[in-house]
Amino acid sequence: MATIRKRKLPSGLVRWQASYVDGGGKRRAKLFERKGDAEGWLTETRHDLARGIHTPDSISPTVNEAGALWLKRSREKGLEAGTIKGYEEHLYLHIAPFIGAKKLAELPSPAISAFADRLRDEGRSSEMIRRAVRSLGSIFREAKRRGLSAVDPTVGLDLDLPERDDPRPVIPTKPELQAIINGAAGRWRPIVLVFVFCGLRASELRGLRWMDVDFETREITIKQRADVFHKIGRLKSKAAYRSIPMAPIVLNSLREWKLTCPKGELGLVFPTGAGGVESHSNMMSRGFEPLQVAAGVTDLEPVLDGGKPVLDAGGEPKVVAVARYGMHALRHACASLWIEQGMNPKRIQKLMGHSTIQLTFDRYGHLFKDSDADQRAAEDIQARLLGG
Repeated sequence: MATIRKRKLPSGLVRWQASYVDGGGKRRAKLFERKGDAEGWLTETRHDLARGIHTPDSISPTVNEAGALWLKRSREKGLEAGTIKGYEEHLYLHIAPFIGAKKLAELPSPAISAFADRLRDEGRSSEMIRRAVRSLGSIFREAKRRGLSAVDPTVGLDLDLPERDDPRPVIPTKPELQAIINGAAGRWRPIVLVFVFCGLRASELRGLRWMDVDFETREITIKQRADVFHKIGRLKSKAAYRSIPMAPIVLNSLREWKLTCPKGELGLVFPTGAGGVESHSNMMSRGFEPLQVAAGVTDLEPVLDGGKPVLDAGGEPKVVAVARYGMHALRHACASLWIEQGMNPKRIQKLMGHSTIQLTFDRYGHLFKDSDADQRAAEDIQARLLGG
């Protein structure tokens, strides 16, 4: 039975007590300053009880407490250290500072929307807001698995985030790719060629083994990856396990590189000098960035000292040429070349290791356009409307 009663507290304050019996038969109560607030809360609580989605405030953990359980579960599941690190950043940098002290039961869908708005006001990007809310949803689902929450209020939530950034990936031009390839020498030449013609992710290239390079069938098979902590592990999805054909230039370059490649227990194709797992930062700073600068594939950036521009003798800001692209841009370039060659979207999805065709279209849909067909369609529309 649900009731609302007026109560005078020992302090002399008058409050309205709303009480009800939960699904387990236990009576629970909550105090409010105004009767209307008590009535509204009790109506909503009874509605949730009838739907079987009510969690009493007294047993509901805070977001911080539920987040700790979520991270504990993630470690128990054996997720990669890099994935755990990303989850920790979401919780401690973007979730906890704003709603960490709130109980899960105090966060219905409108409160999650307000949290997303707060993140936007604090300068978080649309992508970071999505990731934070996605992690918050995982926290709710883990709490639900433990019986500490009845619902996940992030399900079906429309964040209504601004989409001002151009979603199309930045892709090097053909002259830029040619300059990079022509300037690549030593170990950097096969690295660049595998990126450009096979479309590997950097983590996949760093974890590539010679046993997965088949010179007879002229294919590279992706079976493992190296994470940010230089640990070899499984790929992130089933779709990432795939075989990719090698162009003749890739085949020949790898054959030459194998003769001088450092040996190691892991049998990696692109290891460190001691045969271990190469780091992403070393590949950028020692190889790909200097290669771009030497090839003239650069942008100009101001020279800073303590955050302030350094001026030359004429009082003008000094600038320096810096590499224009990250290694992932070469993966995008490979996809664009496959699309230009006329491969169908489903084949592109397979070769890129995308989990869904929607992901392929989200990234590269603009490249599948047929300009000639579009122009003919525009002309036909004009003819039907105006004649001639």
